This record gives sequence, C-alpha cells and structure tokens, in this order.
Amino acid sequence: MKAIFVMVKCELGQAYEVADRAIEVIEQVSEIYSTSGQYDLLIKSYLDADQDIGHFVTEKIQTLEGVRDTFTIITFKAFS
Repeated sequence: MKAIFVMVKCELGQAYEVADRAIEVIEQVSEIYSTSGQYDLLIKSYLDADQDIGHFVTEKIQTLEGVRDTFTIITFKAFS
C-alpha cells in the first residue's frame, strides 16, 4: 500500500459536501481534513502498489461534484 495526499480546492461553499461525498463513494479514502489557505481539503488515501495514481485522482477525486482543482502529493516513506 502507498499513501498519497490530495489537496482539493472546492467551489465556494462546497467543502463539507465534497468531503462527505468523498468519504461515502471512494473506498481508498482514509482521512479528510479541512484546511486554510489555497486549498479547502486534504484527502489522505491508501492505494495498492500497482494502482495508478493519475487515474485514481482524475477518475475518483476530480470528478466529485464541487471539486474545482487538486494538487497531489506522492509519499515515499513513512517515519514513525
């Protein structure tokens, strides 16, 4: 499994609805945080090692109603 983080910019007033939809329909979503700044949400997802990150983001997250823009952060190693 690999972790990725996707920062999501939502349409005005849609952050909570986007978060609810993402949790409901995307099984790979682990956690969602509301954030301040340029982006409204930070979505943490775990993907199988062979799952294509680009397809996941463009087909699962960017197509959610209310999503305006995304910025994906790919992780390499977790430190605990």
